[in-house]
Amino acid sequence: MNTVPAAPYGSWPSPIDAALAASHDGRPDHLATVGEEVWWTEPRPAEGGRRALVRRRPDGSTVTVLPAPWNARSRVIEYGGQPWAGAARASGGPLVVFVHFDDQRLYAYAPDSPEEPPRPLTPASGGRLRWVDPQVHLDRGARGEVWCVLEESTGPAPTDVRRVIAAVPLDGSAAGDRAAVRELSDDRHRFVTGPRVSHDGRRAAWIAWDHPRMPWDGTVVMLAEITEEGGLTGVRPLVGDVDESVCQVEWDRDGSLLFVSDLADWWELQRIRPDAVAGAAVPSSRLCPSRGEEFGGPLWKIGLRWFHPLDGGLIAVLHGRGSNRLGILDPETGELADVPGPWTAWADTLAVHGTRVVGVAASPHSGYEVVELDSATGHTRVIGSAHRDAVDPAYYPASRERTFTGPGGEEIHAHIHPPHSPDRTGPAGELPPYVVWAHGGPTGHAPLALDLEIAYFTSRGVGVAEVNYGGSTGYGRRYRERLRGQWGVVDVSDCAAVARALVAEGAADPRRLAVRGGSAGGWTAAASLTGTGLYACGTISYPVLDLEGWATGETHDFESRYLDSLVGPFSEVPERYRERSPMNRTDRLTTPFLLLQGLDDVICPPVQCERFLAAVAGRGVAHAYLAFEGESHGFRRTETLVRALEAELSLYAQTFGFDRSDVPPLELVK
Repeated sequence: MNTVPAAPYGSWPSPIDAALAASHDGRPDHLATVGEEVWWTEPRPAEGGRRALVRRRPDGSTVTVLPAPWNARSRVIEYGGQPWAGAARASGGPLVVFVHFDDQRLYAYAPDSPEEPPRPLTPASGGRLRWVDPQVHLDRGARGEVWCVLEESTGPAPTDVRRVIAAVPLDGSAAGDRAAVRELSDDRHRFVTGPRVSHDGRRAAWIAWDHPRMPWDGTVVMLAEITEEGGLTGVRPLVGDVDESVCQVEWDRDGSLLFVSDLADWWELQRIRPDAVAGAAVPSSRLCPSRGEEFGGPLWKIGLRWFHPLDGGLIAVLHGRGSNRLGILDPETGELADVPGPWTAWADTLAVHGTRVVGVAASPHSGYEVVELDSATGHTRVIGSAHRDAVDPAYYPASRERTFTGPGGEEIHAHIHPPHSPDRTGPAGELPPYVVWAHGGPTGHAPLALDLEIAYFTSRGVGVAEVNYGGSTGYGRRYRERLRGQWGVVDVSDCAAVARALVAEGAADPRRLAVRGGSAGGWTAAASLTGTGLYACGTISYPVLDLEGWATGETHDFESRYLDSLVGPFSEVPERYRERSPMNRTDRLTTPFLLLQGLDDVICPPVQCERFLAAVAGRGVAHAYLAFEGESHGFRRTETLVRALEAELSLYAQTFGFDRSDVPPLELVK
């Protein structure tokens, strides 16, 4: 009888090394169809972290459209959004328009004529002009236009910026002439999405919002008529409000407008029929009976899609509570049929062509891949970025979705990934270490999907608990608003409650708990280390550490008023900003920590880390600081991902007392 040998938790051998985990970082994104083809972007960590644009031809072959160093990625609102659009032409093959990350210019390219390199459509500006959510209109203007969002810097401060809907000529005449760009909207709103043009070409609709609201707080749908000359007139609000979040709009073929609104707590799909004569609109109607599920999500990027109408009147929808699924909705009956298959996490991007629906999906046993549904037959298949097991799947974690109860009786949602290996087990009487992961956002969500970075730890005997703390999306507006005014309190408390529950169950060692997070998750990790006394160490990546600094010019425009809702207006509760900031609580910090930062980060800038380290200096707290040139908010390069992951493992090995001689030792200073 074969028995699995015992070894101390954390010391197990694993075929999942940091390089393998890094090579699978990121996912396909920004789907669309161009004629009969499906196109998308995908990450290339080994190519400097660029986003490549790829196409799937009708014969099933997949090729890269843009060779290195072209990088299809926008920096509008810093998080970007849909960076490309394509159009099928009668001759000459498809035309693609894309934003190149390095200079943020809009380019046009005919991939079937590769001897002609991409040609710029917009002026060189040193990044002062940025573009996102392009839509190609071959029949507008003298030689066609691209309608998109223009973000223009107007001064030295991050908040000196304006955003409008613009039309860029396809003939390249604006490449050296900013005046050749037509502004279709004024800048009455701080933020706008790209316009959706009705099927008859007579109307346009888009989403807008203003400070201090974030798009998940309140947005408004703007409606306009399109003139014969290609301008917009009669611009007016249609639906939405300061306390209603509309996250997507699309035109149906009958002239009605489909949109997703959270007016009734959950993001739900609705229809409204604009009255072009009276300038009014009949009340909207819900297209599916309320199910206590989300049919939308937070608009962190411009151009996200959670639903897409099909030609025959049906609608492809992403929906669910926590985990989401792809379904086909009949708006006439309200019936919803889910797509068969193993996928439990669908990304917020969809494309449709005829009866085909294409999305990006993953499961606890497979990474994100491009999945196609034929809605006429119900048949699904993987058509791109197909998951292939790089190691024996026996090394993947046995993940499970759980709901815990917090101190106030509130639900706390989490994904638990216990230590797991086919060839090692823990010694009798020893409890495993656990790392609590706090996701970014904080208005975000940790999906239940295979992540080799998690498997990197669990296959070595370190458990991971991903916490969708109060404030997370996927569970209705009420759950999101648990964090209103309570950032640094509810998120910290919920993460601690999950850790304590695992200890109480006998699943985790109370002396070997860690916390980690990036961005807003980095804030939660730092706030946890300086506020709970629960964790033995932590990993803090590109974090917010000083609320007062963040609220007074140390971040970008999009999130510059985010703290109004998360903490409270700075002018009204300045003491709350000071009291909660880890920067001002370093006297409570007694445990080792690893601080990771990209030096090009303008969202959570390095200056906050530098001040935090200065406050810690000389206090005898063991720590390490790794700063990476060429990295911004979130790491994308293979070498960075490998170094960060190995450093984190070394921190846990030194703190928890297990041997990891297979990774470079992390030098901790005091």
